[in-house]
Amino acid sequence: MKYIDEVSISNKRVLLRVDFNVSLNPDYTIADDARIKQSIPTILYLLERNNTVIIVSHLGRPEKRDSRLSLVRVARDLHNYLPEKKVILIDDFTKDKSQIEKKGANDVFVLENIRFYPEEKKNDQPFAKKLAELADVYVNDAFGVSHRANASVVAITRELPSYGGLLLKREIEMISKAVNKPKKPVVAIVGGAKISTKIEVLSKLIEIADYLILGGGLANTFLCAQGIPIGKSYCEISEVEQAKKVLFLAAQKNTMLVLPQDAIVGNPADVSHGGHVMKVEDTPNNGQILDIGPETQAQFGTIIAKAKTVIWNGPLGYIENPMYRRGTDFIYYSIAQNRDCISVVGGGDTLAAISKKEYLDNISHISTGGGAMLEFIEKGTLPGIEALG
Repeated sequence: MKYIDEVSISNKRVLLRVDFNVSLNPDYTIADDARIKQSIPTILYLLERNNTVIIVSHLGRPEKRDSRLSLVRVARDLHNYLPEKKVILIDDFTKDKSQIEKKGANDVFVLENIRFYPEEKKNDQPFAKKLAELADVYVNDAFGVSHRANASVVAITRELPSYGGLLLKREIEMISKAVNKPKKPVVAIVGGAKISTKIEVLSKLIEIADYLILGGGLANTFLCAQGIPIGKSYCEISEVEQAKKVLFLAAQKNTMLVLPQDAIVGNPADVSHGGHVMKVEDTPNNGQILDIGPETQAQFGTIIAKAKTVIWNGPLGYIENPMYRRGTDFIYYSIAQNRDCISVVGGGDTLAAISKKEYLDNISHISTGGGAMLEFIEKGTLPGIEALG
């Protein structure tokens, strides 16, 4: 596999797969454009070498064309980072390529949401061939979707000379460094709701980490596995036995698996009252655990402060309600204040939670991938990376 800074690509039409699947507000405006910002160096690198850049991305999970998930807002936002360029949205490249063919000197093209085409998720080769007709070269800068065997990620590489972008290169280098040659002690922090999609990566992290900190709805399933009552809190009952196996594995490997001791218990729909602090085992039958409590924050913070490597994926509370963001904020600031550690932070929800905060420069690497980051940690590669080989 080669990256664009290892070969000479100039005066070419470049099909650039990016991950502009930005987080959206309830009215479908852009809430956070960090993913757009992170691919700008690759775009500029290609433009500086007189290449025509044709951007491919998805947004959301549309089953068919949906104007709310059009990339029109993304194209406008991209123009803010490329003010001297004219950013043109191509409504349907399968029907009309004339704008690309008539390219002006300052034109950058964005294809409409690639998931508007059902062939994309099917990794359809004829569809990839149609995409390839637009360009001379393919570049993957979309680490965040490289765990998906989609047409614009995998099948396309059979049609064009294919390379990795600068963001993809940094993602692979930084995550590999944290996983393969970490400075000890290693602290892994995993949040989010579901354990079912993270069993294998939790087992892998136990092999790497000295401490495995769990929070969010995921931690509730482990509390259930220990027989601790959690009221009406989110719990994957079907995964309790798997959680018990992870607990047993951690004990075998002498990895300290750390669960919340206290919690903020409240109503997820109440945006004016932030719930009550209580020991997790005191959660009432009708109560819901929605964030970590102050005692847990102190414990987690102490562990993070002595870390030399930190890997964090997933929020530790119900961050959709601002009342339950404090635990996630605390984890972020604890990592940011540890200037002696290599820190890799990822996950779509995590990215949205921290993107506008101070001290971002103190984080070694903010990954654009959520599922992709976890799968890369688990397997050491991804379908989109393999396809570039």
